[in-house]
Amino acid sequence: MRYAEAGYNLEIDLSRGNIERVEADPNLTKLYLGGQGVNAKIIWDRVGPEVDPFSPDNLLIFGTGLLHGTPVIGANRTVVNTISPQTGLFAHSMMGGWFGPEMKFAGYDRIIINGKASDLVYLWINNDKVEIRDASHLRGKGATETAALIKEELKEPNAQVAAIGLAGENRVYTASIEHGWSSAARGVGVIMGDKRLKAIAIRGNKDINIAQPAELWEITMRMRKEMHDSDGVGDWMAVDEDDSFHHNNFAWGNARSRLKDYWSEELEERWRNLKYDHMDRQIGCYNCPKKCINVISYPGRKRFGYKCYGKDTYHMGAFKELDFSYEILGVAQEYGFDSYSTPQILAFAVELYEAGILTEKDLPDFPADSGERFWYLLEKVVRREGIGDVLANGVYWAARQIGNGAEEYDHNTTKKFEQVPIKLGKLNPPYFLMIATGEKMNITQIEGSFPQDPLPTREEREAFVNNWVAVPNEKFKQYFLNWEKRSDVTNEMSCAITDWNEAMHYIDDAIGLCAFVSSFRGQFGGGIAYHINNIPHIISLATGMDLDKDGLWEIFQRNRNLVRAINVRRGLRRADEKPPEDHWAVRDHEFEQKLLDDYYEFKGWTMDGIPTSETLDKLGLNYVSEDFLQRGILTGKEGTPSAEKDVELESGGC
Repeated sequence: MRYAEAGYNLEIDLSRGNIERVEADPNLTKLYLGGQGVNAKIIWDRVGPEVDPFSPDNLLIFGTGLLHGTPVIGANRTVVNTISPQTGLFAHSMMGGWFGPEMKFAGYDRIIINGKASDLVYLWINNDKVEIRDASHLRGKGATETAALIKEELKEPNAQVAAIGLAGENRVYTASIEHGWSSAARGVGVIMGDKRLKAIAIRGNKDINIAQPAELWEITMRMRKEMHDSDGVGDWMAVDEDDSFHHNNFAWGNARSRLKDYWSEELEERWRNLKYDHMDRQIGCYNCPKKCINVISYPGRKRFGYKCYGKDTYHMGAFKELDFSYEILGVAQEYGFDSYSTPQILAFAVELYEAGILTEKDLPDFPADSGERFWYLLEKVVRREGIGDVLANGVYWAARQIGNGAEEYDHNTTKKFEQVPIKLGKLNPPYFLMIATGEKMNITQIEGSFPQDPLPTREEREAFVNNWVAVPNEKFKQYFLNWEKRSDVTNEMSCAITDWNEAMHYIDDAIGLCAFVSSFRGQFGGGIAYHINNIPHIISLATGMDLDKDGLWEIFQRNRNLVRAINVRRGLRRADEKPPEDHWAVRDHEFEQKLLDDYYEFKGWTMDGIPTSETLDKLGLNYVSEDFLQRGILTGKEGTPSAEKDVELESGGC
């Protein structure tokens, strides 16, 4: 009997119209758990470096987390992976809501899509009955509009639907996949559109077997009460009351100065009133008591929902206020736009226009008002009309296609992808490593276990660590106790902190936990629901696997190195690993390079960022090292970490 997983994959070949229900290999669960881990193994095996992202042979995989469909609270994040046309690398994307658990209830751990349909289609998955249906009547429809129309057409109001809007249909690189008011963004909607797949609708009512149901139920019910009673795991992500950090540190471009002291009590009150005057309610995702999504009804606009930083980027990029985001965000979501990247593309075009690189010829009748300019550009990009056809490829590629000095205005991309547009003072060493070396293209998908700032007094730090249940070992408590200045972090600390941050996110991405009850919350000390010390027991109760903390850490390392290997095989090297040049005002190239050296050694990688054969083989990734040797990526003569570093890798990161 398979516990906690359905045990089957759904293989869809859109070119041939072929549908297969394939039994999943249980050994993959033991090695990679699920979610992004198993998805990465499938992409390694089936999408070689010669496969172009727009090839029919590129895969689009919707993966459930191992704990989806179990009683575990907050296990609802669906992972969507492919090869991105924007970066040429492994695309990591996640969405909340109900889609992943519904996949499990329908009997599938993942949906693997290859090929391309001859015209627009959607999938209807109703337990064992799976159909590829015509979607030509949905062409041009918005994402949530599409979901509503499909539910009506199927007469199935409880179906869970993931859909693209016009941006995905037109293969805009920053297109997202929308599910309710959750988004799978960061480079996956464009591939769904390229495959001419408008939507996936799914309904299931099968049971999920649990190895030790009574014990798991007892633990999860206790956690539910603790999470409901706690003072910050959920609603904190939805509020706008104090967004001073992002706004005071926001800056766009070479032509604009940093906004200093932008935030004020008057602004905070104005925005608070604006939100609560138009907020219907706050809602959460499947099996989670937290209410992280603000649902907004704004005059003249369709109702929409948002959480966290996504609502900031439009008004910040246009140098407007929150009401501008409330005007444009719902429309952009219907189009299916990534709300992190897209506003930066629009701001980039405005900046090029003000610099004279783009002219009236490129942007005829371009409005004077910055907000109207954003509306103008949004319509151009979503339809790939005129200059919008170039901008739709993202800032990095658009800068190089436009030329004439436009490359100088590409100041916020890393590995060809737009980063969160904030500009800080002195470099924060762990954040340098996370932004430079991260495979996930967004700092919020990497950070969160270790605090961003020290506390001012020893007494406060001691009180913090006394309640810090999330640490993998005591060394992190000593790091924090002795930490007095934000930038005063040793390379040893930076490597270990980065490793721990990565560990928790890679674990969450494999088992389906929301980061805001797990990996993103370790930095807040006590009150965190899930951490490296209790997750192994929860997995064991759900699956029957014999798993402890060391075993879980090893799975993290395996998944981390496998994703790195996919990207290395596609050309990623040290030269690509650098934050935007002006992300911090004060930079020290020599220090940064030494830090990168130490991190690579810590991870068991070569000085070009390639996992060594010894590291790969130790993790059971022999097939990767053999491939690298055959391709000449490794020669067999690479240096290996010291014995001390090997112990560090095995014992939990420090």
